[in-house]
Amino acid sequence: MTRRDADFHTQLQERTTTKRPPLYRVLLLNDDYTPMDFVVYVLMRYFKKSGADAERIMLAVHHEGRGVAGVYTKDVAETKVGQVTALAREEGYPLQVTVEPEPDE
Repeated sequence: MTRRDADFHTQLQERTTTKRPPLYRVLLLNDDYTPMDFVVYVLMRYFKKSGADAERIMLAVHHEGRGVAGVYTKDVAETKVGQVTALAREEGYPLQVTVEPEPDE
């Protein structure tokens, strides 16, 4: 292998090493007006949660003030926030949905 081939091989390895994108949590926040059934519906429709998981998360929102709906890349998380917020406003609910960075492991 020539020096040029070795340099090309090294550059190729460096380019093909990819870094995972940072992840973000989508959080649902508790309020006194949004019905629990609506929160369960949102979790099942937009976050693909089972009925049992949706109820568990809804109860965390109700009792702890917030619950993690899912963990996604930034673009996906922000899209889900927009979709859920739009539906909540359309239905007349003040449900708040936020995004925060996933803590590093």
